[in-house]
Amino acid sequence: MVRFGKTITTGTKATVAVAMSNYIEAGSIIAIATSLSLWQKEFGFDNFLVGLLAALSANAFGAAAGALIGGPLCDRYGRKFIYTYDLMLYMGGVLLAVFAGNFWMLLIAFVLTGIAVGAGVPASWTYIAEQAPAGQRAKHVGMAQLAWSVGPLVGYLLAVLVQPLGLLGSRLIFAQLFVVAFVTWWMRQGLPESAIWKDEKVKAPSASLVQGLRALFSKKANITALLFLVGVYAFWNTVAGQAGIFMPRVYEAAGVESETEQYLLQALVWGLTVLTTYFVFMKLADKYSRRILYIVGALLGIAAWAVLVFAEPTLPALLSFAVLWGVASGIGAQAFYGVWANELFATQYRASAQGILFFVARVMVGLLSVWFPILLTSIGLSWLGLLLIGLLAVALVVGGVWAPRTQGKTLQEIEKERYPENRVASASESERVTLPMR
Repeated sequence: MVRFGKTITTGTKATVAVAMSNYIEAGSIIAIATSLSLWQKEFGFDNFLVGLLAALSANAFGAAAGALIGGPLCDRYGRKFIYTYDLMLYMGGVLLAVFAGNFWMLLIAFVLTGIAVGAGVPASWTYIAEQAPAGQRAKHVGMAQLAWSVGPLVGYLLAVLVQPLGLLGSRLIFAQLFVVAFVTWWMRQGLPESAIWKDEKVKAPSASLVQGLRALFSKKANITALLFLVGVYAFWNTVAGQAGIFMPRVYEAAGVESETEQYLLQALVWGLTVLTTYFVFMKLADKYSRRILYIVGALLGIAAWAVLVFAEPTLPALLSFAVLWGVASGIGAQAFYGVWANELFATQYRASAQGILFFVARVMVGLLSVWFPILLTSIGLSWLGLLLIGLLAVALVVGGVWAPRTQGKTLQEIEKERYPENRVASASESERVTLPMR
């Protein structure tokens, strides 16, 4: 029996409660994406400040800062520690957005929500992976990806419904996120700590934050994993980040001027992402070749943007983009990143590594986001689209060539394989302890 606020099982209900970090993150991005033009008209700021708002939000620098702080804290004080505080900060941010009366209130709101989701997302990926059975890790981690995909789907459908209300409608979307965040925070109050993290703390004393980060960068296995995952996730996410927050403007540049049509195209994208995440990634990624699934998703993503950039902006072309990008996102780099980022690092710095990776990825998004609205109007979609396709090609090559073979193994088994020096050290310590008994 589950009593929210008192106890919560470590099964599906716990996974859902944790995965809601991803719904909240994605929902924040879409709430911003669908409201930027309305805020711009209301407060009268230029395209540079539009880019700045996007760059400092949950989509980029705000989330980057939160991840850099939250990841190491999660390793030192526990996965549950983050859940005690991150949603409180988030609720304060979205509530400020609901009542924002000027640009600066809006900017502070976006920064606060960004920091909160940045701290929460690495903790959620880590917790879910550590609680998942070895043969169902992709299925469980896919729940976070599923929640992340539902966020934009709901956000764009709500944007269509409240469009007649103008800016008031956008404020109501932020208010909806406040309610979801509060319910999620309440559900998590009885969440147990990760058993794997607790076992690690029994075996090894707590290191300071600086010591933990130094240990992360002191091992070759960690550095190669970080470089691999930057190639997989950061390059793909730089494109996905622009699509997430600026896609209505991209559609407008492609000739779709109706906001309702823009939002419905995006609802189609995310509806297909939800379906593909569930029926392909969650069903197949524990059973069949992850390398092949990853390559298929990456190729579909490149094909999607090639259609949008090079084809005439007809309805069939736009629908083709929506279908290709929606399916690609369901089995794309983010889903595999969620699995690999947990498998390739030891427990003691698993969340710290994800915090750093998320930081790098969102900084890359932010650097392009600052200039994206200006570039879209100055050099046009064709040239900007070529840059995005190039970034996706890098992610395809890195993931396709160096995908790890970790399928079906427990996190402890993978850790023993990747850190043989830890086994030697453990055996040596055990021998020193038992020597006097001989």
